[in-house]
Amino acid sequence: MTAIQCTNLSIGYGTHVVQADLTFALQRGEMVCMLGQNGCGKSTLLRTLAGLQPALGGEYTICDAIQQTDIARYVALVLTERLSLENSTIHDVVAMGRYPYTSFLGGLSAEDEQIIARALEAVGLSRDAQTFFNSHSDGEKQRVLIAKALAQQTPVVLLDEPTAHLDLPNRIRTLQLLRRLAHEQNKMVLISTHELDLALALSDRILLMTLRRGVDLDTPDALRARDAFTPAFGMDIFHPLG
Repeated sequence: MTAIQCTNLSIGYGTHVVQADLTFALQRGEMVCMLGQNGCGKSTLLRTLAGLQPALGGEYTICDAIQQTDIARYVALVLTERLSLENSTIHDVVAMGRYPYTSFLGGLSAEDEQIIARALEAVGLSRDAQTFFNSHSDGEKQRVLIAKALAQQTPVVLLDEPTAHLDLPNRIRTLQLLRRLAHEQNKMVLISTHELDLALALSDRILLMTLRRGVDLDTPDALRARDAFTPAFGMDIFHPLG
């Protein structure tokens, strides 16, 4: 089932167009890694799809709807910024994922608590639910934010550089976790990343963005076979020494 469909989509800020005429479709049940040089529009695309900034042209649909009246019930967004949440437990942070259904002042129902518990279990943090968020490592905090996105129960999860502050073992574990969640929970997981080696190894497909030249969407093997990475990065990234 198509989760995201972009048709002649133009993205950018104000009158500045970063990418134009983007056309592609992403499916539920797959993890797609978005690669490209800095400034090619990866974060801009994520913010546009999440409804944080308007498209500059064309259209996009989330689960077959052109405009969602409550985008937070369809798209969960995990941004790069490091969070510092004083006096908030892991349970408190994950519970924020239920706000689209309860509002900030609404209480959590027994069903909400079950959803939070399942989200914590999925990322392996059930035993830490009542510990303070700020007491944990960057890798564990990232898992908490992924659990928050899971508690939001959206068909689409967008992540901007989710491995940016992590060491290599935690980068691998995070992408493995996201791939498993996409497959097991039938979610469309779209990740902006600079982790070329991990994207090649773990993604179902790669959305390759080229500066002002659009996107190329295919499996890692297919993209590499036709040397699609060289024009995207402006160099032979697999043989940088010649």
